[in-house]
Amino acid sequence: MAAAALGQIWARKLLPVSWLLCGPRRYASSNFKAADLQLEMTKEPHQKPDPSKPLVFGKTFTDHMLMVEWKEETGWGQPRIQPFQNLTLHPACSGLHYSMQLFEGMKAFKGSDQRVRLFRPWLNMDRMLRSALRLCLPSFDKVELLECIRRLVEVDKDWVPEGKDTSLYVRPVLIGNEPSLGVTQSTRALLFVILCPVGAYFPGDAMDPVSLLADPAFIRAWVGGVGDYKLGGNYGPTVLVQQEAKKRGCEQVLWLYGPDHQLTEVGTMNIFIYWTHEDGVLELVTPSLDGVILPGVVRQSLLDLARTWGEFRVVERKVTMKELLRALEEGRVREVFGSGTACQVCPVHQILYQGKHLRIPTMENGPELILRFLKELKEIQYGTRAHDWMLPV
Repeated sequence: MAAAALGQIWARKLLPVSWLLCGPRRYASSNFKAADLQLEMTKEPHQKPDPSKPLVFGKTFTDHMLMVEWKEETGWGQPRIQPFQNLTLHPACSGLHYSMQLFEGMKAFKGSDQRVRLFRPWLNMDRMLRSALRLCLPSFDKVELLECIRRLVEVDKDWVPEGKDTSLYVRPVLIGNEPSLGVTQSTRALLFVILCPVGAYFPGDAMDPVSLLADPAFIRAWVGGVGDYKLGGNYGPTVLVQQEAKKRGCEQVLWLYGPDHQLTEVGTMNIFIYWTHEDGVLELVTPSLDGVILPGVVRQSLLDLARTWGEFRVVERKVTMKELLRALEEGRVREVFGSGTACQVCPVHQILYQGKHLRIPTMENGPELILRFLKELKEIQYGTRAHDWMLPV
C-alpha cells in the first residue's frame, strides 16, 4: 500500500486535534518518505521460536529493524530497513542522561487466511507524534512512518506467530541523541522500530485474574505532568512499586491520585469498572483523559465497541476508592479489569487497600463482559470479521 493511499484512509479515520498545531521550531526541516526506503536484507537470519513452546513476551526479536536519523541542520535522513543490530550512541546521549525518549507499542496479527494485519496503528502514530512534540523531539509525517513500519512487518512477516493469543509486537522508539550534557532540546535524534513475536503478556492463562496493590503513597502521574504521554521516564520509576506489590502478595499496582484517591491506571494498563451506578443504571466506566491517564488504544477500542452495542451506559469520568468501596459493599460491582496492547483485557479479582483485601467478584460474574470484549477483539484482530480498524500488511 503506497503512503498516499494510506493517507487517504487516515483522513477518514482521524479528527483534527489541537496538539498538532505547534510552532515551527518543533517541526523538522524535512520529512522522510517511505518511497525512499532502503532495504538491506540480513545475511545471518535468526532462528525462529519453536512453535510448540510458549513465547516469552519481549525476549525474541526478528531479523530486521527500521532506522531513521535526524539532524537539526539537515532534517530527516533516508529511512532504511536493515539487519537487527546494536545501536551506536554517544556517551553523552540525551536519551540516556535525561530520558529524552519515547516509544509506542502496537501489534500485528496473522489470521486463519494467513494475512497479516496491524491493529489500529493510526492511533499509535497520533500518540507517538504527540509524545515527540512534548519532548521537543522532531516531528515526522505519520503516514510515511506507518508505511515504513508496514513495510518492515512485510519483510519479517514470516515471524508473525499463528498460535492462540500470539501476535507480532511492534515497538517504535524515538530518542534524543544530543552529544552534550546540557539540558536542552536535542539537535540529533534517532527513530527506530523493532519487532517481537509474542504470546500472552502475563504468565499462565490469559484469563487468569490479578490482584492489585492500591497504596496512595505511590503516585504514577499528576495533573500538569507527562503521565498522558508514552515516555520512557514514566515507566522506570514504577519498577520499585511493582516489586513492593509483589512483596505484599499482589501482581500489579492500582495507581491512585489526589486526596480523594482517584483510580487512574493498573500497572501499565487502563482500568475499567462494570457496575450498577448509584443512580441504578448499568454502566461501564473508565477514568477520563484528564492529563494523568494514558490514552490507550485498547481502552479506546473497548469504549468504541461498548458504545456500538448500546446496551448500557458508557462513561469516562473520575472514580474514587470511596465510590468503589461503597459499590462493593452494596453488591453493585460486576467486573473490574485492565486493558492494554500487551495484555488486551485482564480481569481483577482482588485489591489490597489500606490494609484490607477487597474481593472483586469479576470471575464470579463470568466474566461475561470481559469474555465478550475478548471475543470481539479477536474476531477483528485475526481477520475473522472484516473491520476498518485493521491495516493489511
